Amino acid sequence: MSNDSARAVNDYLDCLQVVMVNTTLPANIGSAARAMHTMGLSRLTVVNPKLPIDETSVSHAAGGSEVLSSALIAPTLESAIGDCQLVFAASSRSRHLPRPVVTPTQAAKIMFDFLDKQSAFTISNHTDDNQSAHRNDKPNIAILFGREDRGLTNEELACADYHIQIDANPAYPVLNVASAVQVIASFIFAYAQTHIQTADDLDNNLSATAQPTLDVHLRQQWDEPAITQQQLQQLTQRTTDLMVHRGLANSEHLKSLPSRLSRLGSRLQLDQKEYQLLSALIAKLSKD
Repeated sequence: MSNDSARAVNDYLDCLQVVMVNTTLPANIGSAARAMHTMGLSRLTVVNPKLPIDETSVSHAAGGSEVLSSALIAPTLESAIGDCQLVFAASSRSRHLPRPVVTPTQAAKIMFDFLDKQSAFTISNHTDDNQSAHRNDKPNIAILFGREDRGLTNEELACADYHIQIDANPAYPVLNVASAVQVIASFIFAYAQTHIQTADDLDNNLSATAQPTLDVHLRQQWDEPAITQQQLQQLTQRTTDLMVHRGLANSEHLKSLPSRLSRLGSRLQLDQKEYQLLSALIAKLSKD
């Protein structure tokens, strides 16, 4: 791989973060850091680990010690992914109110296609002084990995736009968390090589062609940047509160209402302007 290609791949991979939730064994954090480094990923966030990073983490990290040393420790999942525009969750089985399920390769395609659209938007608008400062930030994509013994909870899985499932023995499809990081990261890195080459070929052969058909699985980039996960959850909470206020829901028996609203918001793929419009509408209805 040429230096230019390596830099291009790294530009994509730098937008991805691995988020490990409530890990039990510090050694698994180190093993995940090693797996990430092997596949070019450098951003690791650990949410509320049961035990802190220790010497066993360092020994298992091997060449990935830099990934481990720069890892962030977040108190909650919400704080870890609040500024993410796209969230994936590794899951070995379907759960209550499932999200769209994709393979690791499909997940990589969705990530890179989204980054292409986001990057194109940022480049084309970065000189506009009237644009919000956050538009100059890099896109942020999270891949969630759960506990060693039981994975991610239904509530945590509901934070993701897509669930990634690795093909495995149906009799026991559960991977060790560090192994799951390794497998998914390897698919992403492998896809990156092809994606960069394909993008170069398209640039070299650009001509007037018909517009591609809309892939409903892709996170689209409109004329405004995508809302963050934090904004989606805020909108979900405010909509829930409004429905309770209007007598459309019982605050003591919400059941799956917040999760369904969150999933609806994820499917709608809201942008910043749409978020502002809905926020203004909710505020008005809450006052009346």
